[in-house]
Amino acid sequence: MSVTETDLHVVLGSGPAGTALAAELARRGHPVRLVDRSGAGDAIEGVRRRKADVGTVEGALDAIEGAEVVYHCVNVAYHLQIDVMPGIQQAILGAVEITGARLVVLDTLYPYGETHGEVMTEETPWRATTRKGRMRAELDTIYLAAHREGRARVVLGRSADFTGPGVLNSTLGGAVFPGALTGTDVAALGDIDLPHSYTNILDVAAGLATLGEHPEGDGRVWHLPTAPAVTTREVFRMIEERVGQPLRTVVLDAPRAFGPFDQTFMDSYGELFYQHTEPQVMDSSAFEETFGVRPVPLADTLDMAIDWYRTLLAAPRG
Repeated sequence: MSVTETDLHVVLGSGPAGTALAAELARRGHPVRLVDRSGAGDAIEGVRRRKADVGTVEGALDAIEGAEVVYHCVNVAYHLQIDVMPGIQQAILGAVEITGARLVVLDTLYPYGETHGEVMTEETPWRATTRKGRMRAELDTIYLAAHREGRARVVLGRSADFTGPGVLNSTLGGAVFPGALTGTDVAALGDIDLPHSYTNILDVAAGLATLGEHPEGDGRVWHLPTAPAVTTREVFRMIEERVGQPLRTVVLDAPRAFGPFDQTFMDSYGELFYQHTEPQVMDSSAFEETFGVRPVPLADTLDMAIDWYRTLLAAPRG
């Protein structure tokens, strides 16, 4: 894909996904703007930061000024999502409808709801019964309707649970790797003998960037590249091999505070705890076959995560 001076890609949200995506887009040669409410953060080569509040159409218009492609990676505290995310969607969607920029949305598996072990593909029905699942399904319905009606050009990229370098607040993040490396407690959520899909944050970035470069994929949901699912117990075994010691697992058979997850978070997450009491298997073969993008092997993902956490834990405190 040719890159021009006007080929501006704007990433909204500077969490792990937005930050990794901005770096990936810059690596691919695109001019990139990374937007959040502070406009601050570590320098990323080829990326300019901007401060903006995308909770209003005016703020969103300021954030995406001049953009060819906009990536919605904004998230908010878990217990605020029901109240806040619909307004953010309304503002961002309203802004791209005005400017004509394409919109790439980072999405979750929540709209599918409980699958009772069924492998999730893009054809899986949306049967969510939780408040957050129904909210996400409603937002996605609005996005796809806007595209179908010609008001905006939109595509959705769904990810399984994040893991990898830079990922803290994930079930395979800050509640696992620090304990694995220091010999302290590691959280084992629900039944770890069930298969569970984990998506490398770098695959999230590569997948979203690919959707941003391929408008022929617009108007639908795609599953971002994700390595084949294994049981979480197998993931823990692979981590043990890499850190050279057994994990001190603490089984959480119900949501309760642990590590980076405080009680406020866990109280809000409780309705989604079914993700740890039934298999969570996401199939990304449609994306892989269409765009020729393969996920990072799970073993390499764990190597990356452990290396990143080693560096994090070794950094001076202050």
